Amino acid sequence: MSEIQTLADLINTFAGNRNWHQYHTPKNLSMALAGEAGELLAEFQWLTPEQSMKESLNKKQLANIELEIADVAIYLIRLADVLGVNIADVVNKKITINESRFNPASS
Repeated sequence: MSEIQTLADLINTFAGNRNWHQYHTPKNLSMALAGEAGELLAEFQWLTPEQSMKESLNKKQLANIELEIADVAIYLIRLADVLGVNIADVVNKKITINESRFNPASS
């Protein structure tokens, strides 16, 4: 079993134990994902590009960013699970598409 599937199972169990499946529609999950992505963005909002680099972040900033990344990942994994999408498969497919679109030899 992949790590992503293990996480999907853990998140599914967490949601089931709280009777949240009724709320975990693709629409609701995608909206929650966008909200969490916004919260991640807010952590960087007023930083310069240099200030946003890992070595420039303090421990509190980095901890907050890590938690927001986790929230984004949780909703993304849950959405994929609800829709029956294999994240590893579609990422590999998209990389193949991007390789043909953004071929360095043609730049």
